[in-house]
Amino acid sequence: MGRYVARRLLQMIPVFIGSTLLVFLMMYALPGDPVRALAGEQAVDQAQIAQVKKDLGLDLPIWQQYWNYLAGLFQGDFGTQIATQRPVADVIADAFPITVRLTLFAFAFTVIAGISMGVFAGLKADTFRDRGLLVLTLLLISVPSFVLAFLAQYFFAHELGWVEPVVSAAADSQELILPAVVLGSLSLAYVARLTRTSVAENLRSDYMRTAVAKGLPKRRIIGVHLMRNSMIPVVTFLGTDIGTLMGGAVVTEGIFNVQGVGYNVFQALKSREGSTVVGIVTLIVVVYLVSSLIVDLLYAVLDPRIRYA
Repeated sequence: MGRYVARRLLQMIPVFIGSTLLVFLMMYALPGDPVRALAGEQAVDQAQIAQVKKDLGLDLPIWQQYWNYLAGLFQGDFGTQIATQRPVADVIADAFPITVRLTLFAFAFTVIAGISMGVFAGLKADTFRDRGLLVLTLLLISVPSFVLAFLAQYFFAHELGWVEPVVSAAADSQELILPAVVLGSLSLAYVARLTRTSVAENLRSDYMRTAVAKGLPKRRIIGVHLMRNSMIPVVTFLGTDIGTLMGGAVVTEGIFNVQGVGYNVFQALKSREGSTVVGIVTLIVVVYLVSSLIVDLLYAVLDPRIRYA
């Protein structure tokens, strides 16, 4: 197990460098001069622009800028915003806890509702409730997230008045419930379908017939033998879905005014604050890689036949 973890950690290094380098080049190399772009159409002293670029290290070759960025990460330095001179680490410190709470709420909703719906339908495949689940999940997959967000906002906030249409700056837990449901709806559809398919297939397996023939209680057959084997593909999806939820929060946070990392990425893209985008994306990449490693280690828990060399 230890050798496997060490090997996976080494494999993460090129993935981390490749993904962060791609985003870094997109924000600093391709769009042009980020300092000049912030000035817009206004006339700005070229000497002043040159001084700002020198202070931020933007006058260096692009490869050296990226190297300095990587070196700064080990000291907790995610860069500095060009317009406000505010450290990106401070922006992340304010926004990341909000997005974490939103993501955890969405993830919990996805796991609880998605797996429950999938098991409910998979135990009675090709019945009315099974077809109803397939239609519902297909609808959730087909509707864009921003359309679903506006519909939920209109129905639950404006028509019923159950919640506020936007989240306040405090971002209380109750205010995050509706954005979390919207954020987790697409993932819920995939989890429900994966669970339903896996449960229906495993019900026809030989080990299930053996468990029934041995006279084991139905609760044990379903709760231990069926669920444990059916959850492997679901856990695979859920592990990678954590990073997807954090990345997908850009749209949801923008619509509901949730001032998390997605909201800050959206604002940074509009103002071409490349340092903010790169810093937040770097953090999301780390979360994605760590969650993938944890999922791989959970396989051995779900299926004792899996061993890591």
